[in-house]
Amino acid sequence: MAAPNYGLEGKVALVTGAASGIGRATATLFAGEGAHVVASDINAEAGATTVAALGGDALFVPVDVRDDDAVRALVERTTSEHGRLDIAANCAGVGGGHGSTHDYDPETWNRIVDINLRGTWHAMRHEIAAMLAGGTGGAVVNTASTLSLRGSPFGGPYSASKHGVLGLTRTAALEYATLGIRVNAVCPGAIETPMLHRSTPGDELADYVEQTPQRRVGKPEEIASAVLWLCSEGAGFVTGTTLVVDGGFSAK
Repeated sequence: MAAPNYGLEGKVALVTGAASGIGRATATLFAGEGAHVVASDINAEAGATTVAALGGDALFVPVDVRDDDAVRALVERTTSEHGRLDIAANCAGVGGGHGSTHDYDPETWNRIVDINLRGTWHAMRHEIAAMLAGGTGGAVVNTASTLSLRGSPFGGPYSASKHGVLGLTRTAALEYATLGIRVNAVCPGAIETPMLHRSTPGDELADYVEQTPQRRVGKPEEIASAVLWLCSEGAGFVTGTTLVVDGGFSAK
């Protein structure tokens, strides 16, 4: 049986958070489909390693998504190198922190929201502007979470920031639907990434797996595959949607 053709050959794809986890898997799949990949991450050393593994004309640009000017420069570098921007996968994000709403550490709260929510907005605003300037439309996929859809006791800033990502996604989908730009989000469950193990104690993770119908955590490549489809020609009539990839956890 022939492999599906996602129609991404020669497309220009920008991936944030590409140094590890879901971002790295997404950049790898895009490159494998023949896209011109521009990868970014705050971790310059790991990001450079990612791009070296991709080969071809893949490019790495170190960026902190909290810095709006740096994100603008990233998108400008992408369009100067390739002439346009077709696809954006916004995977940069952090977890961490543990506390109830009334006594959560403000510095940690601000850092999580700044990266996950404001950083996603920084990326979207410059990516969409570039797509509008190119005149041929495009596809944006934001990385949200199953915690975009429910509360997370003692994880208020993460859940709030990811709820906000869905709000940005749906709003932008409505704003640009007639202009050829599709905006969607993926909502991963527990995925085998460094962030998962940094932010989730072992007993909590074991309990989550026990409650997941497939009885396992997901792989970064499984989220990347969902992103790939949302950016493909096959998803041409899909915008403003939330694609949950969590092994059936939220179906209960």
